[in-house]
Order: sequence, then structure tokens, then C-alpha cells
Amino acid sequence: MVSLDIGADAILTLRYLPPYLDSDERDYLDALARIGERAEPYVLLTVFGGRRALSQAGEREQALWFKATKARLSQFCQACAIIRPDADEKTAEIFRRLWPFPIIAEREEEAGLAFLLQHQTAVP
Repeated sequence: MVSLDIGADAILTLRYLPPYLDSDERDYLDALARIGERAEPYVLLTVFGGRRALSQAGEREQALWFKATKARLSQFCQACAIIRPDADEKTAEIFRRLWPFPIIAEREEEAGLAFLLQHQTAVP
């Protein structure tokens, strides 16, 4: 199941977790689109449950999203925490090549949230 919570505290939380549904890939890509439209400062917490990779078409759409939103995310995203069961420093390094803001990859959501709070500026 995919959900995107946009908190009043400017913390965006994208979850892609069990129970998995047939609509998850589309819901995930739609959530990315919503994140990419944001024009106010925020921090991004992504929580993944370890589901299989996207379809080939989904991977392509995600890659196009990375390219199309790079400038906007670089401007408004203050930090990103990637939470995955298999997260490690290599995971973070891959995403650091995409974006200039601070990124951490962790296995525990609490560690990711603590990291984000350290990098978050005051909410307007």
C-alpha cells in the first residue's frame, strides 16, 4: 500500500509497504509527482518495505521523474531519509549522486526522522 502524508510540519512521508496492492506502482509514481510539484521547503521521509522492483515502464517513469524534478527538489527539499530493510551506506551514496541535499539510508524510521529534524529549517 502506498501513502503520502504531507504534514503541517513540512515533513513529507512517502510509504510503500505491505499489504501490497495491484495499484501500488501507479500510486507510488503519482505520489512522486505530487512531491515534485511542491514549491515550499520540506524534508522527505521515504519508508519502503522491500517489495520487488518497479516494472520496466515504472522504472522509466521514475527515472524521468528524477530528471524532470531535479532542480525543484534541489531548491525545496532540505534533506531525505530512505528507510528500507536492506538500507546501507551504498544506498545513500546512489541517491547522493542524484541530489545535492543531505541524504541518509537507514533501517529504522526513528533514525531517519531524527536525521531529518536536524536538517529541517523553520517552517514558514
